[in-house]
Amino acid sequence: KAAERNLKRKCIDYHNPAVMDLTQRLYLKSYRSSYMRNSSEYLQPHSSYLRLYGMPLTTVAAPNVSEAYLTHLAHVTRAKNSTPVLCLSWTPGGRRLLTGNQEGEFTLWDGITFGFELIMSAHDASFRCMAWSHNRNYLLTSDAGGNIKYWSPSIAPVKELDSHNNQPIHSLSFAPGDTKFVSCGDDATVRIFDWATTTQERVLEGHGWDVKCVQWHPRSSVICSGSKDNLVKLWDPRDGKTLSTLYGHKNTVTKVAWNDNGNWLLTASRDQLIKVYDIRAMKELCSLKGHNKEVTSIAWHPLYESVFASGGMDGTLLYWNVGPKGSDNPVARVPYAHDMAIWDLAWHPCGHMLATASNDRQTKFWARNRLGSTSGLPEEEDEASSEVLKDEMELGNHVGIVIGKRGATIISMQRATGTKMHVDQVRRVLQIEGTAKQIETVKKRVGALL
Repeated sequence: KAAERNLKRKCIDYHNPAVMDLTQRLYLKSYRSSYMRNSSEYLQPHSSYLRLYGMPLTTVAAPNVSEAYLTHLAHVTRAKNSTPVLCLSWTPGGRRLLTGNQEGEFTLWDGITFGFELIMSAHDASFRCMAWSHNRNYLLTSDAGGNIKYWSPSIAPVKELDSHNNQPIHSLSFAPGDTKFVSCGDDATVRIFDWATTTQERVLEGHGWDVKCVQWHPRSSVICSGSKDNLVKLWDPRDGKTLSTLYGHKNTVTKVAWNDNGNWLLTASRDQLIKVYDIRAMKELCSLKGHNKEVTSIAWHPLYESVFASGGMDGTLLYWNVGPKGSDNPVARVPYAHDMAIWDLAWHPCGHMLATASNDRQTKFWARNRLGSTSGLPEEEDEASSEVLKDEMELGNHVGIVIGKRGATIISMQRATGTKMHVDQVRRVLQIEGTAKQIETVKKRVGALL
């Protein structure tokens, strides 16, 4: 019976489209015309075209960025005795997903069948971040106690060091040559280390409060950091001096991310804004408003340079397309992707899947929709579907689970679904007020909790 259950497990297998892409690449390479080489067949919204659904890499020459809007929920994972998941990363090659939780434990998930593989203790304190070297030979992790550890690709410990005066280390990033790495923490400093000797080379001081994020430029000697003092600073790691300071945000800067083209800098903040800067002219390209709560995570697409995803404190997942052909509004939205804050996002190296880690203790995998699906796109509601209804749902002995600690669960669910909810503890029922679709969504989510 266990074998039968495994056979029925849903999976996202990218081997068939990858083989198809390779064969087409060899076939199209013989054409002299760039039009033929870059042309791609437009897929029709019918199941018979699924066999022609290639990888995002196929259309990089003639981009179809809609393939990067991953609004289909492929799988939800939750480990036993689970705690909030704070960071995650795909292993080299994308065969497995590695997550770090609040208890300092590694959890390894299969990237195709999404099955549980391994759980092990890694840190004595809560995880804060993890970062792979550019050559994918080593992994760096940090925790809330100021400890940094080196790991091999087989998740075996190599070295460790303590820094930042035992304060939480929120972010790590490798230099382009992997010979050095940078860290930031709650001691208001940014520190540069030599990779081989594990010695601290330089301390960058200039922020007035906790430094929440840092990232090294993908090809140049420039470091970007964001702090609780609302500032984004650019540093020269060779002499430790500040190159420039960006004053665009009005609250804590939670994340910074360099685009792979090396020209665009993405910043996210608790003021609910995401900003894109062009560092060649040192000017703001656009300011993006789409979240209703603070922005907690951002990640550029690995193949399409104008596409990125963002996660919010209320569990909302948004997809954006910026640049000359982009928009200032989110192009796709998953309004209740998680019940609580999305702490981290990680694209699969092939770009066909996205993993999200949340404070609701779940890790979710998002994939491309079936052809013709409108999931995540704005919906046109008629008068019948917008009619407000009332309904009830029996809870039995699970009243406390639905309410949550100090009402956190029911409050987050109301924000995510846009309904009014009340628990009658005498009758042990959940009273719901909203549209028919909202009520159906609430019942599904409450049923999953129970």
